Amino acid sequence: MHQRLYELTMLDGIPSQEKEVRDYMSQHLKKVAEVSYDHLGSIIAKQGSTGPKVMVAGHMDEVGFIITTITDEGYLKFTPAGGWWSQVMLAQQFQITLQPGKKIRGTIGAKAPHILTDEERKKPVDMNDMFLDIGVSSKEEAIKVGIKPGQMMTPFIETVALANPKYLLGKAFDNRVGCAAVLDVADYFHKKPLNVQLFGVGTVQEEVGLRGAQTSAYTVSPDIGIAVDTTISYDFPKGSKETELGKGPALMIRDSSMIGHKELRDFVLKIAEKNKIPVQLTSLLRGGTDGGQMHLAKSGAPSIALCLPVRYLHTHTSMIHQDDYDHLVKLIIAVVEALNDETVKAITYA
Repeated sequence: MHQRLYELTMLDGIPSQEKEVRDYMSQHLKKVAEVSYDHLGSIIAKQGSTGPKVMVAGHMDEVGFIITTITDEGYLKFTPAGGWWSQVMLAQQFQITLQPGKKIRGTIGAKAPHILTDEERKKPVDMNDMFLDIGVSSKEEAIKVGIKPGQMMTPFIETVALANPKYLLGKAFDNRVGCAAVLDVADYFHKKPLNVQLFGVGTVQEEVGLRGAQTSAYTVSPDIGIAVDTTISYDFPKGSKETELGKGPALMIRDSSMIGHKELRDFVLKIAEKNKIPVQLTSLLRGGTDGGQMHLAKSGAPSIALCLPVRYLHTHTSMIHQDDYDHLVKLIIAVVEALNDETVKAITYA
């Protein structure tokens, strides 16, 4: 298993509380790049001093929840930070970050099937009716162990390799794969000549509206934008097979935040073909990536989204394929190496 993917997915970081991930990225990026931050907390690592600005961004936040209320009995109520379907939440373990280095575990309570009414069996439980049970008997006891409104609540699962060890199961692949890719690309270009100014960025608050992408792209003012994110893998039973695990990263034609730049897309596909890197084409009517803000920064920047296919997105148990990640990093590197004043001008003004 890719060690960085393991380490990054085991960190916790919901929108606006990405500190663990930012600290991890900062520790590594400071060894190979000039590091700065925007005022929302996105991390920006610069390599190269001349040429067009190329921004490669993965968001640091994962979908999770924020604690809002402690009941008199010591149960915890919460609000989502990012998109969840309530049916995947019951009887799952979560952990709450009380303070740096201190976490406690809990589970979302689920009624035993013996006592469900016929009406309850017909519909998913509403999120507003759910509660987290941390194993205390009162509000006072919950407060005593350190529970406060505003703390983040994240899925708990250890990232593992499956029967075929290239299949990896865990939480937060959306979008720690993008963070890992930014780190791997920065490592590759350390002390290598560049024809561009490369900005590897870990953005904040993507899951609640691409907010860190807006502020970091305003700071960088890129000439080319590459959002590195995830998308749906449709290779489940009765799925459309539009994208599948193990068949390469997906190039997003369009989503709700951006229509991918046609000339940049064609350029990337040519680079992929030249380097024998498998690429899938996909689109989404709902959902977006940081490219939605990158392509609108200041006077605009041709942008695309390169996305890793994921089964069971936005759950505790999302699944990816190691080969797809390796091909994703290889493709980003090949694209950056092919960009220069001439190719960027040709893409922008085709």
